[in-house]
Amino acid sequence: MAGRSLGKALAAVSLSVALAAVTVRSSGCGGIPAYSNSFSSCWFHLNANIMSGSNGAKDNSHNKARTSPYPGSKVERSQVPNEKVGWLVEWQDYNPVEYTAVSVLAGPRWADPQISESSFSPKFNEKDGHVERKSQNGLYEIENGRPRNPAGRTGLVGRGLLGRWGPNHAADPIITRWKRDSSGNKITHPVSGKHILQFVAIKRKDCGEWAIPGGMVDPGEKISATLKREFGEEALNSLQKSSAEKREIEEQLHKLFSQEHLVIYKGYVDDPRNTDNAWMETEAVNYHDETGEIMDNLTLEAGDDAGKVKWVDISDKLKLYASHAHFIKLVAEKRDAHWSEASEAD
Repeated sequence: MAGRSLGKALAAVSLSVALAAVTVRSSGCGGIPAYSNSFSSCWFHLNANIMSGSNGAKDNSHNKARTSPYPGSKVERSQVPNEKVGWLVEWQDYNPVEYTAVSVLAGPRWADPQISESSFSPKFNEKDGHVERKSQNGLYEIENGRPRNPAGRTGLVGRGLLGRWGPNHAADPIITRWKRDSSGNKITHPVSGKHILQFVAIKRKDCGEWAIPGGMVDPGEKISATLKREFGEEALNSLQKSSAEKREIEEQLHKLFSQEHLVIYKGYVDDPRNTDNAWMETEAVNYHDETGEIMDNLTLEAGDDAGKVKWVDISDKLKLYASHAHFIKLVAEKRDAHWSEASEAD
């Protein structure tokens, strides 16, 4: 395991490399065709605002991971001021609260054992059997046997509601279509002059916030399979359908997920469930139904972790769970769709 000094060096190097990757990949996006049947190489690997905690946080970074009470509990985090989020900032009096939910400690198949268990020897920063313990943002430091959140302090140690020590990998399918009038024509926003894009949003049962459908990647599961499975379960209620209905849903989903798509984001997520030792990472992928014909054959119906589901117009007025509004903004930019009524100059 890497020592403290080596870990700091690796964290700094990982951040520098990741930031450089953003610059290189962003500059090369213009040549990518509008339609492709394979994952686009033009994805946004790292958001500087989200990950700035490694060197000392900016005012707008790493906020939801410091909120109290911790989701689903009355646990209050130790307060972490913006200037002390970064691990490179010395803070000898830092005294985070220890918390791991009872549901996690019960030992479900999706959760790791406690670090203290003698039979548990996780291989951090690498593939550990079927469990992916590598971070999409590079190497993370291990301190006293526990992985350390690469974005900085959260005021809470342990795993909270998260099953894995270190990165917990998720996948978020962003399904979009153009908003159209009764004649089938694309609707243009009167101020920006750009077409209005819509996406499928769910209202989460756990917190009541609107969000992109999505969920955890099962051990050994491909991201593409997770994206399709989670959308079917949460936005189409596929788990409660008959065998014949499931076959019809699967046929339409196969068409949808064979459409042109863009990997919008891969990496750390500023999530209220994050702790100093466990954090969310995701791959957000946009599947676009250009004509709307595929989704016309599918009836939205909330299921699994979703309480409600509907089509939502994309704009900067959206208030969404975790970092989801940021992902939706990236989709609007890539599709050259309406986002804000303010001019670019403003």
